[in-house]
Amino acid sequence: MLRGRWTLPAASLALGAALGARRRAEGGEAEGLLARLPVVPAVAAAAGPPALPGPGRTELTKYGLPGLAQLRSRESYVLCYDPRSRSALWVIEQLNRETLSGASDRAGCDFQEDDSVHRYHRATNADYRGSGFDRGHLAAAANHKWSQKAVRDTFYLSNVAPQDPHLNQNAWNNLEKYSRSLARNNKNVYVCTGPLYLPRMEADGKMYVKYQVIGKNNVAVPTHFFKVLILEKESGEIELRSYVMPNSPVDEKIPLEQFLVPIESIERASGLLFVPNILKRTSNLKAITAGNKR
Repeated sequence: MLRGRWTLPAASLALGAALGARRRAEGGEAEGLLARLPVVPAVAAAAGPPALPGPGRTELTKYGLPGLAQLRSRESYVLCYDPRSRSALWVIEQLNRETLSGASDRAGCDFQEDDSVHRYHRATNADYRGSGFDRGHLAAAANHKWSQKAVRDTFYLSNVAPQDPHLNQNAWNNLEKYSRSLARNNKNVYVCTGPLYLPRMEADGKMYVKYQVIGKNNVAVPTHFFKVLILEKESGEIELRSYVMPNSPVDEKIPLEQFLVPIESIERASGLLFVPNILKRTSNLKAITAGNKR
């Protein structure tokens, strides 16, 4: 999966043994918009310019701040939007038997621009046309059959990233199906999905982060995708599974276990944090890595 010259941080070489055992809570409670979720990446969010300490600080924000974390709360997910890539930094969903039940489907749903994003910073359908990439859902439509609006909300292009067609329709689809199967057999499964832009070594022996862009809006094509699954078991135990797949054709016959990585690898590569937030909610955490799949 990560063979060749694509690299995750060195932490991926260790199998996350420290997380394989139960961890002790660090105390405190999540605050703000996402407090109702058991895990959120540690990205600052604010409804307006934050209060800055010190004399004269108010004057600095007289004409506002040019950018803040862009959170979107939809019927089926919460996302943090990245205006530079024209896609999401992360999308988080809650799956369980109820969200997977219902007659809603994707028939009649069309991909649409997200009008809540400034026109300078959003993707359009024209960007994908003729690009050779699928419009790959981050929060999958099939995860939300409980509500037609919830299904329709997954078709905003802010919840989409350019994805290799073979990956989208095969191995990645298998991972989405597996996530749903876990949701049917556990109390809840919280799914956080997002793009990665990983460095690789070039012929000169130096490391570079390079990625393609598509369309007139320069929509970034991720080099990889991650998916973090937080399972709430009926017993009260929290189980963590974290996956990374390259944005290229992947043999769908490869077991999904082969794409398990230590959560530290994703945290370091993405700039997000998961474990500290989980540990604010529980001390009964077990991480599943490639060597201890149950």
